[in-house]
Amino acid sequence: MGFFDRNRKELLERGLDPARLPPGQYLTDRFPVLHVGDVPTYSAGEWNLTVTGLVDAPFTIDLDELKSMESVTLTFDIHCVTKWSKFDTTWTGVRVRDLFARAGVQAGATHVVEHAEYGYTTNLPLADITTDEAIVAYAFEGEDIEPIHGGPVRIVVPHLYFWKSAKWVRALELRDTDQAGFWERNGYHMYGDPFTEQRHWGD
Repeated sequence: MGFFDRNRKELLERGLDPARLPPGQYLTDRFPVLHVGDVPTYSAGEWNLTVTGLVDAPFTIDLDELKSMESVTLTFDIHCVTKWSKFDTTWTGVRVRDLFARAGVQAGATHVVEHAEYGYTTNLPLADITTDEAIVAYAFEGEDIEPIHGGPVRIVVPHLYFWKSAKWVRALELRDTDQAGFWERNGYHMYGDPFTEQRHWGD
């Protein structure tokens, strides 16, 4: 029996539904660290987030302002394109759609590009970043998000592979066309559904 088969067998032994684990994934209790470039550091008050593009009223918000907004604490599974999955992760933050409501999304907007530190970007449809579970997160398991995991603030869109949830996010750009981000330009799928294994071009 191979590693992946043993891992799925362990799910059953732990009383977990194997249907939660997408094809080609293995369950881990760890939180592996993967990212492009260095881990940024911020002085107090330095981080902010801009909502821009096809909106009526672009704005920039700092961390204190973000935390003053209505927040949600949600628990869900996450799945990395490098084949690990982690179940029952708990995040606190502000729903992306609440930020977009403040900005006023224009009728032609169909996609969003997440802009993060060092020029990193990733793209996804507007509908996928405005679900109930899509948040601008500032806490993980009740604590500030560690810098290695994207703190102080990252996007979390749990139903897509986790590269679509940009660490160290700094801007959300609404667009009327799709635009490939960093990994999408380098061979990763434009959408990234874990349950249909949309890892790479052509999947």
